[in-house]
Amino acid sequence: MAFDGLFTYSMTADLQQLVTGRITKIHQPNAQEVVLQIRANGGNHKLLFSIHSSYARVHLTDQTIENPAEPPMFCMLLRKHIEGGFISSIKQHDFDRIIILEIESKNEIGDPIVRQLHAEVMGRHSNLLLIDKEQSKIVDSLKHLSPSVNSFRTVLPGQPYVAPPAQDKWHPLTVSDEQLQSFFNEEKTAKEIVAQFGGFSPLHAEELVFRLANATNKLSCFKQFMKEFKDGGSQPTFIVANNKTYFSPIALTHLQGEVTTYPNVHALLDRVFFARAERDRVKQQAGDLERWLQNEIDKLKLKTKKLTKDYDRASKLDQFQLYGELLMANIYAFEKGVKEVTVINYYTESGEQITIPVSERKTPIENAQSYFTKYTKAKNALIMVKEQLEKTVEEIAYFEMLAQQVQQASPRDIEEIREELAEQGYLKMRHVKKKKKQTKPDPERFVSSTGIPISVGKNNKQNDMLTFKIAKRTDTWLHTKDIPGSHVVIHATEPDDTTLREAATLAAYFSKARDSSSVPVDYTEIRQVKKPNGSKPGFVIYFEQKTLFIDPDETVILQLKKQS
Repeated sequence: MAFDGLFTYSMTADLQQLVTGRITKIHQPNAQEVVLQIRANGGNHKLLFSIHSSYARVHLTDQTIENPAEPPMFCMLLRKHIEGGFISSIKQHDFDRIIILEIESKNEIGDPIVRQLHAEVMGRHSNLLLIDKEQSKIVDSLKHLSPSVNSFRTVLPGQPYVAPPAQDKWHPLTVSDEQLQSFFNEEKTAKEIVAQFGGFSPLHAEELVFRLANATNKLSCFKQFMKEFKDGGSQPTFIVANNKTYFSPIALTHLQGEVTTYPNVHALLDRVFFARAERDRVKQQAGDLERWLQNEIDKLKLKTKKLTKDYDRASKLDQFQLYGELLMANIYAFEKGVKEVTVINYYTESGEQITIPVSERKTPIENAQSYFTKYTKAKNALIMVKEQLEKTVEEIAYFEMLAQQVQQASPRDIEEIREELAEQGYLKMRHVKKKKKQTKPDPERFVSSTGIPISVGKNNKQNDMLTFKIAKRTDTWLHTKDIPGSHVVIHATEPDDTTLREAATLAAYFSKARDSSSVPVDYTEIRQVKKPNGSKPGFVIYFEQKTLFIDPDETVILQLKKQS
């Protein structure tokens, strides 16, 4: 991860636009994220804090994040202390991965107070702390650390605030020219730069080494490098190279790959964490549902194997009938007490002989009747097993479709999937303390580059609502060909090619083939889409379709969402 001290420096500079802004609302979507809504410079902004061990960050976001019905305790405490307050300053602590928001607010009796919000972006040690500036004490934090866990600093309400231990490194902005000249007198490795300067991650150290190798004046090169991080970064960049992703507030010239630049560091981080962070939010809420679905799929696959064996055994019914008829035709050719009978198979042209196993304890007629009984049982079993096999295969497809939907759902979509499983009799309806008003399924909305609205069903309830209630008969319907995925509808009679391809990109992205390339996407008019009687939610058949081949692109999805 490249959210190092240098990135924090760029982010802090860009967040200066929030200074003097008023905190109007505070939300805590989950245990690891807090969102402040801030009114500043005539606009509304959403400032996201995340202390996730892999996705820790601070930035402005355009994304909509679902909030719980009841706010957590830390959220209530923040509302009490800083909601309605004004941001007086935003600073970086000692060129480290710590951003401090100073907020002027008022207490319960109207006296002015100053609180500080410390965002520590440090991987698994990340935290968000509310500090009483006057007393330098911790009011509370998202993550608590007792003395037994961390002997250097205790992070508990009422404890004195102690900053993370300072590293004995040079400050990149205040280091003297003499020190720089001496250090860069010899060629340095990225590892040596990380060890000597504060704020450098290996990624930015490697970029500096690459630039220094081509520089005639190493001192000027270093200063120019640092200058690029000022004012939010010179060129916020996202690169996919060697099947890995990299991001930085500046151009990464030492990497060769697919490069995308963004107008600011906030848009960059929205792109980097757009799908990953949403997936993690859902995982927190739907981990039990994912496990349940996978267990059901595994059980059904095991059942399919057993049914297939039963079907193979039952398929021998023709042999039972043949044995019975040949025994009846040769009823006087053998007597009770033999273990097998060899007769001529007059059903074959060559009239070859066939040996039939019989029970020595039964008469010839009883042996023949025994094979006819086996034939009747096998015939009935074949019908039943075939029906069960078809039903089991259908259920596997249904659960795999739901598993794919859970993988790509938002937290709101998860509850609708739970409701569907309860309505289908698979799960019991969960009891909630506060009964929410029943709402209709609401498909996700997008807008194409040419201004045409597009809707996407994120689960089966939304799919059925979109296709059979919301869409008009002349609208265009899209779905991945033979691949579990979302129903997508273009709300236009004859969409242009750009809109059609963008809608197909949505269909490919919100499908099981998200990580594939050249994904086949079928499209047709809504009137050509039918729901068979008795079929499960989300299942349809369609006619007169055409097919596009699409590469799913997350950048396109993010852009279409922004336009909505």
